[in-house]
Amino acid sequence: MSITPAESLLLGESLAIQAIRDQLKSAAATDAPVLITGESGTGKDLAARVLHELSQRCRHNMVKVNCPAIPSQLFESELFGYESGAFTGARAAKLGKFEMACHGTLFLDEIGELDIALQAKLLRVLQDFKVVPLGSVEERPIDVRLICGTNRNLQAEVQNGSFRSDLFYRINVLNIKMPSLRTRTGDVPILMNHFIGLYSNQFGQRPKPLSSSAMQILEKYPWPGNLRELENLAKRYVVLGGEEHVLSSLREPVHSEAVQLEKADINTPLRIQTKRALQTLERQIISDVLRAHKWNRRSTARSLDISYRALLYKIKEAGLPSIRNTRGAAKLSQPDNHEGLCQ
Repeated sequence: MSITPAESLLLGESLAIQAIRDQLKSAAATDAPVLITGESGTGKDLAARVLHELSQRCRHNMVKVNCPAIPSQLFESELFGYESGAFTGARAAKLGKFEMACHGTLFLDEIGELDIALQAKLLRVLQDFKVVPLGSVEERPIDVRLICGTNRNLQAEVQNGSFRSDLFYRINVLNIKMPSLRTRTGDVPILMNHFIGLYSNQFGQRPKPLSSSAMQILEKYPWPGNLRELENLAKRYVVLGGEEHVLSSLREPVHSEAVQLEKADINTPLRIQTKRALQTLERQIISDVLRAHKWNRRSTARSLDISYRALLYKIKEAGLPSIRNTRGAAKLSQPDNHEGLCQ
């Protein structure tokens, strides 16, 4: 069976990834909302892009919104736009993300991170697909294909009251679950060779092909970071060269300084304790990836698959040091404006 250029973005020959391509092709024939679920790093944004490219809306924009990166006070202005003079500093009108995606596709990534108040505002728009920009009283109809992504179990979130059931049923008309890399390890050689070739061209390096024994080790590895972890490993191999640099990182034991969760507090609601634990874990991940990229924030943002602006916000929110305050980091890092392929 032939694969279209769009579908080839989801590389692999496993039954799991073939099933995803079939589901995306079927979903592209309709305008029904799609919820793409799966662990972090499994390629949910890539699947959304393929879905857009396969649809009749491919001639128009696909606009991605990283929900956790938008501060709650800016949510309405970012998504629905605003008129000139709507607030201090609004010197000119600005289109929101919904109108920017008119006739195309709007991808709301990590929608499960929205708090209840923002969910209600989003639901009002999705009920009749009309927006009212800040500072305006005029409703504007919008024509977009809605795709949402999340690494959370939204059904469980609905049960515990942290996600609105009416919004869940609005966005979950079609559901596509991205497989973890450990469930399709037969695709690892294809993906690894693809990323090595990609970054060899980008960095101007020509490393030796990985040996068959090294590939076997990679296929047996559980890949907790999924595609993103494999991509970073390929980058490391291209830059450092030598299989041992790559394989030793897979054999390293868990660091003793890894994040330690606080003990459960019987007097604090589950949602609050869970949020604190996730914030601690997120801070540890961002810190580790920043160090791995020698505090180059643009490279870190690409590795974490978030926008540069979102990374700066999260660094500030987590209280992590900036490059200016990190001893020696500025000397080690490449310029922040270094551009590369964003996956």
